[in-house]
Amino acid sequence: MKSTITTFATSALAVCLMASCAKELKVTYTTETAQKQDITTSITATGTIEPVTKVEVGTQVSGIIDKIYVDYNSVVHKGDVIAELDKTNLKSELTSAESNLANAKSNLNYQTSNYNRYRQLYEKGLVSANDFESARLTYEQARQQCVVQEQNVQKAKTNLGYATITAPIDGVVLSKEVEEGQTVASAMTTPTLFIIAQDLTNMRVIADIDEADIGGVREGQRVTFTVDAYPDDVFNGQVTQVRQEATTESNVVTYEVVISAPNDDLKLKPGLTANVTIYTSEQKGVLAVPTKALRFTPAEAMLAEDESIEDCNAPQKVWRQEGNVFKAIAVTTGTTNGALTEITSGLKEGDMVITEFEIEGEADGPQQNSNPFMPGPRNRNQQNQKGKQANERR
Repeated sequence: MKSTITTFATSALAVCLMASCAKELKVTYTTETAQKQDITTSITATGTIEPVTKVEVGTQVSGIIDKIYVDYNSVVHKGDVIAELDKTNLKSELTSAESNLANAKSNLNYQTSNYNRYRQLYEKGLVSANDFESARLTYEQARQQCVVQEQNVQKAKTNLGYATITAPIDGVVLSKEVEEGQTVASAMTTPTLFIIAQDLTNMRVIADIDEADIGGVREGQRVTFTVDAYPDDVFNGQVTQVRQEATTESNVVTYEVVISAPNDDLKLKPGLTANVTIYTSEQKGVLAVPTKALRFTPAEAMLAEDESIEDCNAPQKVWRQEGNVFKAIAVTTGTTNGALTEITSGLKEGDMVITEFEIEGEADGPQQNSNPFMPGPRNRNQQNQKGKQANERR
């Protein structure tokens, strides 16, 4: 997780642990100022740039590609003819269907006249009921057969129309999967001939967010991302969709997040890998201190003889030095990014808080570090004072 960090101005407070002509140990306290800062929390991920609308153009009939009228990057408009299949067989099927329809209509006309004659004769009692019902059945069969042949003609016309491939949307041809003379078969699935992207000025990023971070992602959050093709450019976007379906790969669970990616200058190309930063929280101008100030706690061993500690039972606190007293201040915290923590109560702007300490040692040789939590330095100081008092009594 990346965060925006603002550097505080620091000052130092030096406290002598043990004064001696031969040796001197000092604890230097670093303080920082509570001031208004911008606290930003973010998560990082990678994703792929895609067009918002992308259509795979196929064919519903089998045949040989006769003509192709477009190539990669061709600009097309809805309804433009982009390819044609060989229509010889399809035209033959249409002719055969039309011929069958004509025969069915002729038969229907004959059976209609025959049925009308039998009906008149039956009404006069000149033919039996069985003969009349037989004529009526033959007429109904002829009528149904005519309907079937009409459907066959319509199907043959539709298949012939499918042989002419047109662009379904306005856009740019991203991919051409076939060449002239190639045979395509649609027996099982529709073969893909072209891929057309509708508008390359309006792209999107499909980012894979880890399950540990997805809880902080919301629609509308600000996003920045970079691509390797333009390492010096930072592109801006916004979270437009958080998809609910999880993807598991090698026991790693991720969720897809859709991010808008305006592309007016057409720098972003489909398929580029995007390094995404999603800003899950942005607090502007809030009172903040370094987070390490909340972890600091003074120890008795770090104090000089005239110093004291005034602690409190608050679960969250920072420390200030007021004269010779190290005083704990109860605070209430808000947003944090790991480096900075918002203070909602307990401090005011300009207050100095202690963040860390450093042990400095001076002896006959170079400076040496000492463990500040060992009580040794203070005990040795007391022994030196007792020795001086004994010498004065003598």
